[in-house]
Amino acid sequence: MTLFRTADLVRIYPELLLTGFGILVMILDPFLPKERKTLLGWLALVGVLAAGGSAVRTSLAGGLAFGGSVAADGFSVYFIYIFLLVAGLTLLGSMAYLERDHIPHGEFYALVLLGTVGMCFMAASTELIMIFIGLEISSISTYILAGFKRRDRFSNEASFKYFLLGSFATAFFLYGIAFVYGLTGTTNLMTLSQYMARGAHWSALARVAMILMFVGLAFKLSTVPFQIWTPDVYQGAPAPVTAFLSVGPKAAAFAVLIRIFLGGFGSGGSISFWVIWLSAVLTMCLGNLAAIWQSNVKRLLAYSSIAHAGYVLVGVAAGGVEGTAAVLYYLTAYALMNVGAFILIAYLAGPGERWTNVDDYTGLAYERPGVAACLTVILLSLAGIPTTAGFLGKFYIFRAAIHSNLIALTIVGVLNSVVSVYYYFRIIIAMYMREGKSQAAQVTLPWPVKAALAISVFGIFYLGILPNWFVGLARVGASPLP
Repeated sequence: MTLFRTADLVRIYPELLLTGFGILVMILDPFLPKERKTLLGWLALVGVLAAGGSAVRTSLAGGLAFGGSVAADGFSVYFIYIFLLVAGLTLLGSMAYLERDHIPHGEFYALVLLGTVGMCFMAASTELIMIFIGLEISSISTYILAGFKRRDRFSNEASFKYFLLGSFATAFFLYGIAFVYGLTGTTNLMTLSQYMARGAHWSALARVAMILMFVGLAFKLSTVPFQIWTPDVYQGAPAPVTAFLSVGPKAAAFAVLIRIFLGGFGSGGSISFWVIWLSAVLTMCLGNLAAIWQSNVKRLLAYSSIAHAGYVLVGVAAGGVEGTAAVLYYLTAYALMNVGAFILIAYLAGPGERWTNVDDYTGLAYERPGVAACLTVILLSLAGIPTTAGFLGKFYIFRAAIHSNLIALTIVGVLNSVVSVYYYFRIIIAMYMREGKSQAAQVTLPWPVKAALAISVFGIFYLGILPNWFVGLARVGASPLP
């Protein structure tokens, strides 16, 4: 009896290719001279493109693999493309950065690829144990990446805090899985959904298990009150790593949250709904209010990312196909905005990331108009200004909430969006309306960074003006989950 079939391997082609290229990068690393290490970044990028091509074959194969523990469905494939987009932009934006700051190359690229593998398994798994394995693969990679500047005490501090708090959060999630298995005798989400649909099985311990797993995921999502690590880690980690952290693990955690709370625990009714509702309100409010007082751009965007997690939770609370599709669309827009922002900051900050305060951008528009324009587009999209992807992302989220009669939650979300305009415009005002010589203007952007920025800006406008194709894909991905 064979352990798996060829069809099973087809359904995890992207993960296999990413793993293979990650191992290949590590093998080749010792054999390349220091001045040619950038070639490893291009090899890793080829791996991302190959995985993207193979995901088409995976989507055509469809179905379950490895005894029903992994699903190759529209939902997982959509998320896989989000992860590949984030990984590809991160690789493009990190090659010259690593060379400039004299940071080892090979391990960095391998960790980005392997971290992406973990995220892909988190999104594709329909088995709680497999989700946990994917979570650990992703977490270990990102713990190391956060402290990749080994001689920088802030980077070391970021890695230590991320690891310590992340370990506690993972323990909560695993404890919740143990409760689920003890109560139901299964860790398969499809079986769990059928079992929990019988209302009699919703005991107090089942609700405890659900809350424990939410706590574990809330850490990755940076939702209140589990967001305390976010500003310090985002500020201390190398900026390209922050770009990767701010989107990849968060999107993977949202994929798991949807599979568990709208799938396995979908019959949880009011308990799961009010947990998500309250978390969304607190996360939006704290993230936006705290961002107002920040002078460091990385910390400002860290609190901004907390607020954006709250917006996405509004879509999760709305539920159904419309709410889930809005979440998928929003995460696509968020990936383009946040990765683009942090990659640009990585270079404007200069060697050692010395210029990361809002005041360091004073007068940037007069010395580097193109760079200032790109950053302005990204910030306007984050604020939700019309014709950008951020605007339509919020529009679809709030529309889904209104259709689910979540009027109060929608009002809180809209008011928070208005508040966020203030701190995004602080940077724009510094660039365009203040006189002075910007320190950031001294930096030259390498062409791979310009390519990453072009993709981000083009994507922001494309999703903001012609969204129908992506909305259709999001609806396919949001179809009933196994």
